[in-house]
Amino acid sequence: MNDGAGQDDTRDESDDERADRNWAELLQELRVTQMGVQILTGFLLTLPFQQRFGELDPVQVNIYLCLVVLSVLATGLLVAPVSLHRMLFRKHLKARLVTSADRLARVGLVVLALVVTGTVLLIFDVVVGPGAAVAAAIGALVVFALLWVALPLALVRRARASDE
Repeated sequence: MNDGAGQDDTRDESDDERADRNWAELLQELRVTQMGVQILTGFLLTLPFQQRFGELDPVQVNIYLCLVVLSVLATGLLVAPVSLHRMLFRKHLKARLVTSADRLARVGLVVLALVVTGTVLLIFDVVVGPGAAVAAAIGALVVFALLWVALPLALVRRARASDE
């Protein structure tokens, strides 16, 4: 059987059992990201009510508004699998649910990385200035790219190389 990662899996499980396991694993991952993105969105939504918000220049306000939109989008993408599950519950579509939820979660993680990077940009811009803000944002984006993309790809390559 194929686990969707391009490698044969040696587990002795049916397609339904595999879909159930994959769904449970995905839910565990989503629990972590959902909490984080919801806290970040809540933080961003409270900023206009802070005294210093009126001191932001027009560029900072535009960055802030983009961050709110991206944060709400990330929240929607990372919570959507739960809604999908509710809509598809008992319709014998678990494999489709897992595939769709996986795609939503992947896109949600990309958007989340952009929101966190943009938040770093905005905070550094307000506190230190634009030069430091750009450097810090690039640094944050590089960290996400390394940890969330390069590291998993390297682990897959190592695993495939050791299998050969």
